[in-house]
Amino acid sequence: MSINTVFEALSHPVRRKVLALLKNGPMSAGELAAHFAISRPTLSVHFNKLKEADLVAVERQGTSLIYHLKTSVLEDALAGLFDLTERNHD
Repeated sequence: MSINTVFEALSHPVRRKVLALLKNGPMSAGELAAHFAISRPTLSVHFNKLKEADLVAVERQGTSLIYHLKTSVLEDALAGLFDLTERNHD
């Protein structure tokens, strides 16, 4: 996983909304889908982008997929971005 993968995942408003929803706690794919007026296959593509970027974790509970926010990768990406913006004052 590269920082480019993370920023690509964050570049779409649907994926950012999924992450915002998951800030409140784990949710099933169906619960997340209820917040969007897009098809489930399209939403599945967005979920896969978030998984590829390691921004969410997924666990199966019976027939449901439960998504969890993984903040460590996001924190690392932001720290890397801040490192790029720091100026050396020596």
